[in-house]
Amino acid sequence: MGPTGAGKTTIINLLMRFYDAQAGRIQVDGQEIRTVTRTSLRRAYSMVLQDTWLFSGTIYENIAYGRENATRQEVIAAAKAARIHNFIMALPQGYDTVLQDNGAGISKGQRQLLTIARAMLLDSPMLILDEATSNVDTRTEQEIQAAMEALMAGKTCFVIAHRLSTIRHADHILVMREGRVVEQGNHETLMAQKGFYAKLYYAQFAG
Repeated sequence: MGPTGAGKTTIINLLMRFYDAQAGRIQVDGQEIRTVTRTSLRRAYSMVLQDTWLFSGTIYENIAYGRENATRQEVIAAAKAARIHNFIMALPQGYDTVLQDNGAGISKGQRQLLTIARAMLLDSPMLILDEATSNVDTRTEQEIQAAMEALMAGKTCFVIAHRLSTIRHADHILVMREGRVVEQGNHETLMAQKGFYAKLYYAQFAG
């Protein structure tokens, strides 16, 4: 976590090998990521990004993207787990509703829930959530949070956020500032340090 420009997205780009580190090593489960191909590494991740990517096609096709061999029952189960099934069924064409390019015509929160459903269906062992609850109303954020908790179960998760409520229960938190990791630990440890993280926390939740 950290303010805009702190370097959070850079870490994700390194994890995904969009570019390689100039010094040091990055290991996942003890394996140096440069020893595996970029394609196989990226298949190990599912992503839910702030800027959701949906294409012109049916809702079904958008959820099934990346797992085109998925059954209809699996697609529906993923949508239910992501708490978007009822919204889909309320549409005149249901899962066969055609979305405009990038999901224009549906809300930001609904687009995010559709991408969560896609990630549910992929069921990759690792998950990247980048600002997945930004720019939505409180009720929608609660829906997204609940869907994310179900999505994250049993996975190694990298969560990028400004809002500390998103990451408060993380096992390990990296606090970024001006391109550097300035603090790390769990929420309780970081609060006890009374440093940058604690200052941000009190700024968000005081009063």
